[in-house]
Amino acid sequence: MVRELLEQTVENFNMKSRNDEKFRRELQGLRRTVQVEFDDGRVYHFNLKDTLIDGVHDGKKEGAEILIFTDEDTFRDIINGEMSPMRAYATKKIKFKASLSDMLMMRKFF
Repeated sequence: MVRELLEQTVENFNMKSRNDEKFRRELQGLRRTVQVEFDDGRVYHFNLKDTLIDGVHDGKKEGAEILIFTDEDTFRDIINGEMSPMRAYATKKIKFKASLSDMLMMRKFF
């Protein structure tokens, strides 16, 4: 179910990028790899390039600029709008390893 949530989130992000010129301009030239690690050992990654995310891939990606650590319930609650990412972060249910500018960019993803 987590993979499906990730895939739907990526699809929504790409749709917004295709349809929202301002959003697309903000992403122009940005290249990042995001890795999401769940507490049960599942790991996925995806790549942002040319204003779009290339899909969800299994496993770790060496050199990922943004690392996200969480559990399935928290991730699902964030994606479904039942918990804000800020609340999850404040209660340590989600952790990030990223630069400050990348953290701010991630707000667009959630």
